[in-house]
Amino acid sequence: MKSEEFFERHEELGGWRVNIVSYRIGDRYYCTIDNVDPGARIARAEGATREDAEAAAVEKANRYLQQTRRRPTA
Repeated sequence: MKSEEFFERHEELGGWRVNIVSYRIGDRYYCTIDNVDPGARIARAEGATREDAEAAAVEKANRYLQQTRRRPTA
């Protein structure tokens, strides 16, 4: 199978810059969210529509990012 309708954008969630990628494979949409700086995947989700998949992934990412402690840099 081949991914189609590929979209990528940068946003800020909870004070963190993230990269949001969504695409369709068959009749399902998939979304992954990663931290821009180290590129670590934060959340992923799937849904019947792009909006469903992105909403679920953003909800997970927000929950995980709120739990992350930030240390000041010198």
